[in-house]
Amino acid sequence: MVSVLPGIQSAETIAAFMEEGIVRAPAPLVPGQIQPASLDLRLGAKAYRVRASFLPGRERSVRERLQGLALHEIDLTRGAVLETGCVYIAEILEGLALPGAVSAAANPKSSTGRLDVFTRVIADRAREFDMIDAGYEGVLFAEISPRTFPVLVRTGSRLSQLRFRVGASRLDDVELKAVHARERVVTTAEPSIQGGVAVSVDLSGFGDGLVGYRAKRHTGLVDVDRVGVYPVREFWEPLHADGAGALVLDPGQFYILASKEAVHVPPDYAAEMVPFDPLVGEFRVHYAGFFDPGFGHAGAGGAGARAVLEVRSRDVPFILEDGQIVGRLVYERMATRPRVLYGAEAGSNYQAQGLKLSKHFRMEA
Repeated sequence: MVSVLPGIQSAETIAAFMEEGIVRAPAPLVPGQIQPASLDLRLGAKAYRVRASFLPGRERSVRERLQGLALHEIDLTRGAVLETGCVYIAEILEGLALPGAVSAAANPKSSTGRLDVFTRVIADRAREFDMIDAGYEGVLFAEISPRTFPVLVRTGSRLSQLRFRVGASRLDDVELKAVHARERVVTTAEPSIQGGVAVSVDLSGFGDGLVGYRAKRHTGLVDVDRVGVYPVREFWEPLHADGAGALVLDPGQFYILASKEAVHVPPDYAAEMVPFDPLVGEFRVHYAGFFDPGFGHAGAGGAGARAVLEVRSRDVPFILEDGQIVGRLVYERMATRPRVLYGAEAGSNYQAQGLKLSKHFRMEA
């Protein structure tokens, strides 16, 4: 059996997990499915429209819960449209037979979060979303709920990603301060580091004063597997600096903004954005939280990469101001450094990014 070291497991170990049956799938992996510190999960053959989100609990499997909650079975082999405001449970092709020392955690892919598609992974007998206990053996499912755009998905579509972890790998504040002093994890000289490094929002304007985008309502659908085909103007309203450095978030609206700081994830670390902190305001930021080793790393062509922020206000209008802290990045040790870092060589779409929509959209001249 492959030997594993403490920390987040790299692409090479994930590939070994596939060879040894720790990760199981009925079809071979596709190019780019293994990222530097994560594995993309593919949708399976069936999905189910359900009445409500759920967790199976310690005594039941997901399929047992579906018997009482499923409203309709959907064939994904020919493609299917998932409507906004509905909740779906989809089979995932990859299953797991984790060793006793290895746990896993899931997160939406960056492109999924930037489409405002809320998705979480569910394991049998789970009491938490996106968390798979060490030693778990069984199938996985994805809960999918499009919030803004209806989406077209099919068997093989990749909405979520999985990280494998051995032991406690998260840096405490003292360790993170030392890494920042050595590696400069954000461009702020003396950032706030308390339960992670603070990330703030840039509302000053990028070049022409653009500060972000607000999603339009009642648009056409987005095929999650098509890249660079949808005109931005049909789906997004550009937002420009107002001179006061502020933006009012309307309840129920979805925004794409960017961090003021450039973010750096050194090759020996992985990072994750804390998605929501009630201490900073009534909004949720960054649905898709994984940052792979090499994100923003100059040696991987990523110097100056911003964190793109997927923002949704909660129940009341909320005023964001330029430079306001909107989230925190937590860093974890890699068990081993991946051979290929996040960037163009790893098939990554968002290295050296500024303010950037998901890969599905194209700017028009």
